[in-house]
Amino acid sequence: MKLISWNVNGLRAVMKKGFMEFFTEANADVFCLQEIKLQEGQIDMNLPGYYTYWNYAHKKGYSGTAIFTKQQPLSIQYGLGIEELDTEGRMITLEFDSHYVVTVYTPNSQHGLLRLDYRLMWEDAILTFIKTLDIHKPVLLCGDLNVAHNEIDLKNPKANKKNSGFTPEERGKMTQFLECGFVDTFRHFYPEEEGHYSWWSYRSNCRKKNVGWRIDYFLASHRLESHLQSAKIHKDVWGSDHCPVELQLEF
Repeated sequence: MKLISWNVNGLRAVMKKGFMEFFTEANADVFCLQEIKLQEGQIDMNLPGYYTYWNYAHKKGYSGTAIFTKQQPLSIQYGLGIEELDTEGRMITLEFDSHYVVTVYTPNSQHGLLRLDYRLMWEDAILTFIKTLDIHKPVLLCGDLNVAHNEIDLKNPKANKKNSGFTPEERGKMTQFLECGFVDTFRHFYPEEEGHYSWWSYRSNCRKKNVGWRIDYFLASHRLESHLQSAKIHKDVWGSDHCPVELQLEF
């Protein structure tokens, strides 16, 4: 089973930059998107063989998520069921026979950490939600989690310790999540390898210099560890300021 997750930073824009070529080549069983930045009816995608699910933000041209899956899910849930946290289209949950797939676009704390409190409220709510799912079936959670967990996960950790995405509070929430029975699947395969990033600022030619952050993840329930086959960051796939990340499992 192959899963892909990609923050496309505007699906209509990335469609003009080779999205369908990568989508076809990847041939994923489940393909998750974050930051689609569109409303219903604003894009026409022909995806034969896939069931498609969309969660749009109330605000036009902002946030939003989508999942395309070859297997029809048993159930679909949009959001967390908490009105204050569900207006930005940040989450979709699909239930399958043996597991759940959840895609999320975690709120950015923003410059000056103006939205840190909202972000931390989101973190607490999603952990509660995922732990509840995990009681019933193992969970695969993917998406742009907007945090570099450890110093190995960004190029310049010392310069960013007080910046959005690398604050002690945000990193601590990721640690708490993993301690509740989940594994960072990329680090499962590559625990100490440096230089692996999934997001690069558009400034200062950061991508060509590989001055980046690893903020896109697949997290899995610990009891799925024996099923994990491979993890990959598609750093050579352009079109967004993020690149796609991949996980393969054998069920």
